[in-house]
Parts: sequence; C-alpha cells; structure tokens
Amino acid sequence: MKSATIQLESLACPSCMQKIEGALKSLVGIDQDTVKVLFNSSRVKVNFDQDKVSIDEIENSINKLGYEVIKSRVK
Repeated sequence: MKSATIQLESLACPSCMQKIEGALKSLVGIDQDTVKVLFNSSRVKVNFDQDKVSIDEIENSINKLGYEVIKSRVK
C-alpha cells in the first residue's frame, strides 16, 4: 500500500471536496477509508494499492473533474 499527498491548484468550495472524494473512492485499489480532501490547503491524501491503480490514474481522475494537480508525493 502506498500513501500519496496530492497538491491541487485550488478548491473553490466544500462541494469540490465531495466531488473529488467520490471520484477517488470509485477507483479500484483506493483505500476508501483514507481518502481525505483538505479544503484549506487544497490537498488530497489517499492510500492506494499500486498493483491496482497508479498515481497517474488518480491524478487523471482529479483532472477530469476540472481541478489541476500541481504535484504529487508518493511514499
């Protein structure tokens, strides 16, 4: 299991958090209990199984919603 912190350009409202959380929780390989979108810092934290989903797929899921990923850090 890997842990990722994803920095976004910005989040405009709390409903943005719900959209991102819902999209990520629908991906196979995401630990649903660890998905956290931090509104004030425009960050997403998530644990994922790298054998089932890649960081690129996670970023693309966020980008498709209209939010710009600035950088990701995976541990």
